[in-house]
This record gives sequence, C-alpha cells and structure tokens, in this order.
Amino acid sequence: MVNVTIDGVKLAVPERTTILDAAKMAGIQIPTLCYWEGLNEIGACRVCVVEVEGFERLFTACNNTVDEGMVIRTNSKKARTARRNNVELILSQHNSNCATCVRSGNCALQQISTDLGIQSIPFEKQIPEVTGNPDFPLIRDASKCIKCMRCVQVCDKIQDSHVWDVINTGSRVTVDVAHAYRLEDSDCALCGQCITHCPVGALKERDDTQRVLDAIDDPEKIVLVQIAPAIRTSWGEYFGLTPDVATVQLLGTALRRVGVNYVFDTDFSADLTIMEEGSEFLDKVAHAKDHKFPMFTSCCPGWVRYVKAHFPQFVDQLSSAKSPQQMFGAVAKSYYADILGVDPKKIFSVSIMPCLAKKHECAIDVMNDACGDPDVDVVMTTREVVRLIRAAQVRPGDLTAEPLDMPLGIGSGAGNIFGATGGVMEAALRSAYFLMTGKNPEPDAFQTVRGMDGWKESTFDLAGTPVRVAVVHGLANAGALLRKLDAGEVEYDFVEVMACPGGCVGGGGQPICDGAFKAADRAPVLYAQDKADTLRFCHENPSIQAIYRDYLGEPLSHKSHHLLHTDHHAWQMPAEKR
Repeated sequence: MVNVTIDGVKLAVPERTTILDAAKMAGIQIPTLCYWEGLNEIGACRVCVVEVEGFERLFTACNNTVDEGMVIRTNSKKARTARRNNVELILSQHNSNCATCVRSGNCALQQISTDLGIQSIPFEKQIPEVTGNPDFPLIRDASKCIKCMRCVQVCDKIQDSHVWDVINTGSRVTVDVAHAYRLEDSDCALCGQCITHCPVGALKERDDTQRVLDAIDDPEKIVLVQIAPAIRTSWGEYFGLTPDVATVQLLGTALRRVGVNYVFDTDFSADLTIMEEGSEFLDKVAHAKDHKFPMFTSCCPGWVRYVKAHFPQFVDQLSSAKSPQQMFGAVAKSYYADILGVDPKKIFSVSIMPCLAKKHECAIDVMNDACGDPDVDVVMTTREVVRLIRAAQVRPGDLTAEPLDMPLGIGSGAGNIFGATGGVMEAALRSAYFLMTGKNPEPDAFQTVRGMDGWKESTFDLAGTPVRVAVVHGLANAGALLRKLDAGEVEYDFVEVMACPGGCVGGGGQPICDGAFKAADRAPVLYAQDKADTLRFCHENPSIQAIYRDYLGEPLSHKSHHLLHTDHHAWQMPAEKR
C-alpha cells in the first residue's frame, strides 16, 4: 500500500494506482475528457492535470501513478488555470454550434465547459473543414473532432478493424481514415463503436428520420415498423423510463402516435431465422462430407462485412440465412402484403435497430427478393427513433402500452434473447434439439453460452451427436478465433459472432453513455423477459407455424430460399474490389 494525501485527505491505496483512481477512493472528482477506463488512458486532452508537491510540471491524473508520501492538489490555482486553458484551446478548434449538434445535452466537452464556467474563448477560432459523405451510414465531422483518440483505440483494440489513424504532425495533427482516402472506401464494418465511444459529435450515423416522416405523410404509403429485441432494453433511457415500463408495446404506441400504420416485433423474424438457420445447420451435419465447418451465424451484418474484408476464406461458411431484419422485410412485402390485399410496392418497411451496419445491409442491391423494391426501405437506430418521437412531441411516459399488430407482432423468448451475445446460439440449439429428437429440451439447457466473456465455447449432446459450439462478441475476439481456426488450433461445428461488445445490446446505434459499458446491464433484461415468457421456443411460435403452413411450406423450401436466404458473394467490400 502507498500513503498519499489528496486535497488534504490522507489515505492508503494499492501500489500502481493512478492519481485519478486514488482521488475517486477519496471521494474527489477529477474531470476527464479523453479518458476511457481500460481503453484510452493516454492523457491526450490534459484536462485531468493536477499539481504534485515538489514538482514544477503538472501531472495528468489518468496515466500517472501515486508514489509513497505524494501530496496532490487537484484544484489548486495552477491546476485550475491549466485545465481551463486546455479546454479553451480545444474549443478554439471545435465547432461549438451546440444547438444543431446531435450530441447536444449528451456531450462530454459541453459538460466540462459548463462545469468550468467557460463563457468565452480567448483564442482565435480555427475550425477544420467538415468532411464525410452524408450518404454513407457513418459520418465523420472533422470540425468537431477533439483528437481524443478514443475512436482509434476502440477500432484497433476492441474491433480489430483499424479504420482510424492519426495523420499530420504538430498543430495539424488530427484523426482520419487509415489506408483509404474516403471512409466508404475503407474496410469499416460499420459497427458504430467509434460513435458510442466518441465524447462529442465528431462521429454520428446518417439520420434517416426525415425519410420516415415523408413516407408517413405520403397517402400512397403503408408504413410498417419492426422493432429489434435489443431496442426494448434501451430506448427508455432517453426518457428516464426503466425497461419494465419502456416495453416494446409502449414504443409501438408512441410510433402509432407519430403516424405509422403497423408496428411489429423483429422477434417474429428472429424465430424465422432460427427455423431456417437451424435447419441449414442440421442439413450440413447430416451431409458433413460435403461441407466445411464451422458454420457461422449471419444475422449480424457488421460481422459479415468484417469477415468479407479481413478473412474472405471463411465467407462460404457463413449461413446463407438473411438477418432477421431482412427476413422480416421480405415477409412484409410478400406474405403480409397478401394478408392486407395490397400491392407490396405500397408498403414502406422501416426497421428500428441498435446498429449502423443494418443501414448498409438494407441497401444491398440483392436484398429485394419480395417485389423488386428493397425489402427494408429505411433503418433507424435507437437514437434516431428517440429523435423521431421527440420531434413529434410525443411523451411516452404519458401513454398506455398497446398490443403490437398481428400476426407478425408475436415472438418467442428465444427470439428475444437474439439481442445479447450467445442468444442466437442458445435459441438455435433449443430448436435444433427439437428438430433432431421431436422433443423440447429444458429451455435453459444451453445457458453456458451466456455472459460477457469475449470467447465462450462448449459441447452439447444433440440426440447422440456432439456439437462443438463457440460464441464470440467484439470483432477483435472474432479475429482471434478466425486466426486459430485458420491455423488448425481449434475446431467447432457452429459459431455465433456478434460484431459489437455484448451483442446488439451494446450496438453502435444504442444510447450513448459516455465512459460506460451498458451492454452488461441491458442483456439481463432480455433473459428476464425470456424466462417470464410462456413461449420459449422458436418452433412453437403460432405465427411461425402459420407462415410455414400457409405460405412458405417448410424450412429450406424453394420459396424459403428465395425470400429468406442470400448470396454473400453478390456484393463486395472495398477490400474484395481491390
């Protein structure tokens, strides 16, 4: 233990404790801006500077450790002056037009400027040019970048994509795209983690809310919305509502107030995905000599983009099943259009996803199997749907939850847990067991694939057939697994990959909580809902049984293949083009 004094408070802390953490132990708050625990501890912003007795220079608290007998002053005149000057210098190169910024009210720089009482900037403003393609799902605004390096760190360390890098030198140093001139020419997975880790509005998703409003205002359009499982864990955060109040049904009510015609649950098509993907896996197991293993899940488009760009040798081992989003879109403009008795081209299909990669996925040319139009017209993130609701002056806390529309508004608990890492695997194994034995397993028989460990593996006995499975989340973990597979160091039959840490609950389109990893708090919401559900198997969903009976025939039928499966080679990532 090391004895230190911080602002007159004497305490003993473990060796190698940072000044920042020691101050927290003493109940003393030191402001930070670029800091993210365990990820970005480089002192780039110099906002956390403190004065240490006996030293002329100031110390950054986030990456300097305490020594025996150290006397620290976090709020001395010297520290306060330097801290204020550092923030003013950052503001001198920052577009401070907060009223039109997507992060206004949820911006670390805005907060610290307010806390420090900064009301004017004594330095000349030098704002970099705005860059970024407004049509690409991910947009970078150079005029707001504060060079904190968080985007570089999360992309390199957690997502293994290496899209961002530091360019130029001296006063011109900044962050920009690595290995390409434009972001759209890079191998970006569009996971969106750089957005959720950015402390300001330098990175954001393309906002498609106006396209949805235009469709609502068009009397020729029938606007229907699907809501992904992960959304119900988080959308209420912006309104101060807990998940037990901010249900998917309450969100559906709010969307009807905005003006949409029908609201459905992507849980339905998650169940449909399991029927197709699970059947595909069992068919490959039955004809193992004709296939390479493992088979990989394909429901995460960020993962699909990553594997196509970085490990193309594994693309043929992806399941051919479309993601639940795209399956839903195809069903909406075929099966549901028939139920309504309308021309499918009148349907405007909107999905609410915790994800940026879905924006690219719905725009892929071959995702138009239902009627020739895109199966999904627009994807909105959790943040966008909140903006849509607020723009309509709808207050969800004042509403009463109403049931979703049928028959596509019903999903199983197994479909619900798709939003958490391991959920797809668990749902698939529940139904695979039934398809092989004709009996349901215990619903929680496969729960060893749950949890926030980055790489989980297990072996399950399915009617005498041992099935080796692995679950990874975060693309760096996926890359590590693929490298070991390539080297022959591990063997699996079935692998689930989610691009974002924690799965969709930690998606790049989710609410931004600066410095906090919320996926671990959100995932239990889905498991609790699954546990409480009377319907816990995808194959028991009556709406799934109906669509196969009345429309698709059976899993892997010709019609199912046409509507619900895709060719992953039908489009290219920039790396494949090169």
